[in-house]
Amino acid sequence: MKLSRLSLLMLIGILVQPVMNGALAEEPALDLSEILAGDWRSEEERARDEFRNPQETLAFFGLEPGATVVEIWPGRGWYTKILAPYVNQTGGTYYSANFDPNSDRSFVAAALKNFKETFIDQPEIYGAVNNTVFPALEGETIAPAGSADLVVTFRNVHNMVPGGYAEKALTDMYVALKPGGVLGVVDHRLPKSIAQDDEVSSGYLHEDDTIKLIESVGFVFEAASDVNNNPKDTADHPFGVWTLPPTLRSAPRGEDPNPDFDQSSYIAIGESDRFTLRFRKPAQ
Repeated sequence: MKLSRLSLLMLIGILVQPVMNGALAEEPALDLSEILAGDWRSEEERARDEFRNPQETLAFFGLEPGATVVEIWPGRGWYTKILAPYVNQTGGTYYSANFDPNSDRSFVAAALKNFKETFIDQPEIYGAVNNTVFPALEGETIAPAGSADLVVTFRNVHNMVPGGYAEKALTDMYVALKPGGVLGVVDHRLPKSIAQDDEVSSGYLHEDDTIKLIESVGFVFEAASDVNNNPKDTADHPFGVWTLPPTLRSAPRGEDPNPDFDQSSYIAIGESDRFTLRFRKPAQ
């Protein structure tokens, strides 16, 4: 049987990666080139690789073949289109910790319908997508307790903090991880020179405060990467981080777009300056 280049790479990765108490290796041999070129990704999605740096980000988090991965609030699934095929092709398990279907928020039903049609209904690409509720409902978990090698959350903590459930949400992640498992966090960075308001109205967070928050539920901060840094971003835009691509908001939230608002300088900045953090659940 002739193996594809991707299959050969995965086999090599499985053979050479060290095992660390069931946790992910520190520096796995990760090649996502064929996944990133997959025809299930649109040209618009590929164009954002420049700012989201999925290859480097997931390597830093320690993604490896056969991992059990939990993605927090996948949204439209930009990262799901990378994570789920990789996990599927390497014999791992993927969980989408998604919105509560009983929520009364107007966008939830449409978002879950789109996620089902795009991912759950296409197992030939994405494998078995295990959809759970985040934050976990009473008596439930986002994945079986102690099962996950890696939990990832992309630009979500800035919603958890003003929502008042950050500690609960982070504890859910902690419970899902194996001892020694990794939590990977990406979010918009607020410069120390700018005060943080309680509502996180700009969408930006102080990196140091975020680290302390995550450590408070038991995680150990391990490392930070500059892979998603953007020094062009000053984080002081009129409509918060959403003034920048990809949202390009031109008026306050809830108002009609302003056709006279000059977006050229924000397009030139690109997507936001982001911190990229790796935490570990202590081995027991």
